Amino acid sequence: MENELNFLARKAGFNTALRHFKLVNRYVGEIQEGANLADLLNESLESGEVRREQVKTILSALLVDKFSYVFRSHNIQRGWDDVKDLLSVFRPWDRIQLVLMYASPQAGTFLINPKKAEHWEQALPLIKDELVVVYAGPVGSDSVDGNILDTAVKDTITLLDGGKISTRPEYTSPKRKEVAPIEERVPKTSPTVEASKGPSVKKRMTPKYGVLVTNELFHNGNVEAWKRIIESYKAKYPDLDVLIWYENERINDINALFKWGKVKHGTPIMISVVGDNIKDVAKLQKYLYEGASPRFEVFLRGAVNRVLDLF
Repeated sequence: MENELNFLARKAGFNTALRHFKLVNRYVGEIQEGANLADLLNESLESGEVRREQVKTILSALLVDKFSYVFRSHNIQRGWDDVKDLLSVFRPWDRIQLVLMYASPQAGTFLINPKKAEHWEQALPLIKDELVVVYAGPVGSDSVDGNILDTAVKDTITLLDGGKISTRPEYTSPKRKEVAPIEERVPKTSPTVEASKGPSVKKRMTPKYGVLVTNELFHNGNVEAWKRIIESYKAKYPDLDVLIWYENERINDINALFKWGKVKHGTPIMISVVGDNIKDVAKLQKYLYEGASPRFEVFLRGAVNRVLDLF
């Protein structure tokens, strides 16, 4: 029988394990001080400090084994494109530390602190019948009865399914109840710097849409096609931005998708559009689908510096 610890006999394997244990030990201290593990892991994933294959192991080791969070897996019974209502419910739960792991077969796995809008935005849209694992524990060193945590998990699932829940004073600390949120305590007539600049426009972001790669590989020709399609879209709509994700990571440079063997036939690349007056997203998605197919060459015709007239 092969020894499962053989990898520790090699320097590279030993150093990898040592880095993992040091990182997990650091997380322990931060969680004890009140940090949310979804926040910590998302920051570490973005910086490259953690690889995606480590995430589930860390969740189990810390939230289940170390801190004894109550948890439950569930296939959500409705889809979500907008979570403002969920945010307004979860944010006051300052005695409950919640971590959600949402698993999409197309877009990958997302870690969500449900009190933070940016965590939801990276995962939207949430699709009906897809898997979410809900973890609930106390905040920092506070003590919360296990029955309350169990109820918090059940309430979270009810909310994700689109249901209603009763008000739970046990989720909120007495101190929070006594002190009004700061925005409620500022007089409505108080002038602000922002007010003097005129009305602000809140940008909207569409849900993430999958563009399936149908070429054998998403190679340099596909990359150039995508560049020209997006250039054409932005020429028509200069106030809109096109965001791209692959395997739950934001792609800032489309060239990063051009890695032989990385993006293969049958895998999705996710896109969304950000701006105020969003238009022609379906057409953009259609062109990008063609650009990710063997028919990409149609977008490479003409002078190199000429912007395609697609929109």
